[in-house]
Amino acid sequence: MKILVSGFDPFGGEKINPAIEAVKLLPDEISGAKIIKVEIPTVRIKSLQKLEEVIEKEKPDVVLNIGQAGGRTDITVERVGINVDDFRIKDNEGNMPIDEKIKQDGADAYLVKVPIKAMVKKMLENNIPASVSNTAGTFVCNHVCYAMAYLAQTKYKNMKTGFIHIPFLPQQVLNKKNTASMPLETIVKGLTHAIEAVVENKEDIKECGGTTH
Repeated sequence: MKILVSGFDPFGGEKINPAIEAVKLLPDEISGAKIIKVEIPTVRIKSLQKLEEVIEKEKPDVVLNIGQAGGRTDITVERVGINVDDFRIKDNEGNMPIDEKIKQDGADAYLVKVPIKAMVKKMLENNIPASVSNTAGTFVCNHVCYAMAYLAQTKYKNMKTGFIHIPFLPQQVLNKKNTASMPLETIVKGLTHAIEAVVENKEDIKECGGTTH
């Protein structure tokens, strides 16, 4: 099995992005699966072009994208990507689309195909704070989450895709009072266990992962 794992470069004025830093530290093999690591730009369209280039070359079984979600308290496994770019801030090339479709011929939303609840359970069993998330936002993270699911639906029908958001690193919140963070070592362990669950579970487990709001 081949698993492509991507991480974004820094954005929003930050000097570091825990996503790519964690991806770099992942083992080259997890539970027998080959891990292919790639850095992608925090730029709409270009992020997809980079991923599609690697997908075409490597033909991975799974594409798992990692992104920073500053302010979240745990590692969150996304359930769904929605077909809209509505950027609150500019991406790294100054793009700031409002209410634009990501794919004109795509559905309004796609559920990811990785076993999200098994991934959360595996992390929790290993004392890593984790939960299911029902929104990937409307910035470049959702742009990638949606577009990869679209690609799996339309072109690579045997490929599974997923997206994981991770918190700030401690050094990023020194001047952000009352903002959650997580050590890089913990994030790497969490992602490793999440990937183990992807390898181990062809289908997701049936457990409650919903929220009331």
